This record gives sequence, structure tokens and C-alpha cells, in this order.
Amino acid sequence: MQAEGVIRGLSALAQEHRLAAFRLLVQAGKQGVAAGVLADKLDVPPSSMSFHLAQLANAGLVTQRRESRSIIYSADYAAMNGLMGYLTENCCDGVSCSEDAACLPSPQRKSA
Repeated sequence: MQAEGVIRGLSALAQEHRLAAFRLLVQAGKQGVAAGVLADKLDVPPSSMSFHLAQLANAGLVTQRRESRSIIYSADYAAMNGLMGYLTENCCDGVSCSEDAACLPSPQRKSA
């Protein structure tokens, strides 16, 4: 993932309703959630929810499909994993973040 895409993704998530909607979509899995259901769950007017979902879609973090009269949104897991990978690719002094103690401060390091 390139820096430009990361900036777009983080910018889209840097708003309370969009972050909450994205988290719900991640939890929902590949089947996704209808825009109206998201609006109800987040207590956001449908027109506002449509705006927020469009921002997430423009950032490449969600996909959409039409089912009858509803638009179903799903998290784009590849984009999410790319964003997370970009943020963590050089973390922990080169030690894998999957190891429990990898990101704990080293006792030899002095605090600033």
C-alpha cells in the first residue's frame, strides 16, 4: 500500500460515525450490512450515513452491492489488512508483533 492510500484510509476513519460504521462492517463479515441498518444501529440519519459510507468507499475501505432496494456494504479486508500492514511493517525493532513481548519497551532503553 502506498502512502497516498494510507492517508485516504486514515482520513476516512478519522470521524466518529465512519469509524463506528467500519467497525460494525468488520464485525459483520463478508455478508455485510444494509446502509439503513447501519444508520439505525448508529442512530445517524440515513442521508448522513450515506455520506459517511461514500467516504469509506472512496477511501477503498468498503465495497457495496445492491440487493433488491438495499445497498449492502462490506468491509474490504484486503484494504484493511494493507493499511494495518503499512502501519506495522517496521514496528518493534524488526521483531514480529505477533510475539507477546515484542512491542514491550526494552529495559535497556531510557525514557526521554
